[in-house]
Amino acid sequence: MNDDELRRALREHAYLEGDFVLRSGRRSRYYLDTYRFETRPDLLRALGERLAAQIREHEPDATRIAGPELGAVALAAAASLESGLPFLIVRKEAKGYGTENRLEGVFEPGERVCLVEDVVTSGGAAVSAVQAVRAAGLECRTAICVVDREEGGVDELAQHAVRLRCLFTASDVLSTT
Repeated sequence: MNDDELRRALREHAYLEGDFVLRSGRRSRYYLDTYRFETRPDLLRALGERLAAQIREHEPDATRIAGPELGAVALAAAASLESGLPFLIVRKEAKGYGTENRLEGVFEPGERVCLVEDVVTSGGAAVSAVQAVRAAGLECRTAICVVDREEGGVDELAQHAVRLRCLFTASDVLSTT
């Protein structure tokens, strides 16, 4: 599947119109329902390939991938399978039982992690995940998302010394017919 086919598939399977409240609290006339593409093996495979290529290009020293729950876990797993890099799951908050971890998976402090995200709007969820990764003693300076909604995420992450890369912008996906 080439980039144009993938972009069209993302729009076809994930783009919804209506009145939506986003995680950021903002309202939007459209929503990209990432579960509609993350649960399709053909699209997940193509995204995993592209995410792994972006990690190799923009964060070649990464020894792990991190994916915030729940939306980016399948993407992190797909990128892990394609790249051979192990991945971590970043919980929204530490679980209150068992190991009480916020990061799930095995790692050593000092390792470099590349964060993988589904859709970035304001960047708040990605920043929270980066902070959790850093609090565990890991280094994170790059985040890669499937779609950047172009609503401030790049700037917000930059304020936390993280460079955001995207496979597609919302403009790319929305302009596809």
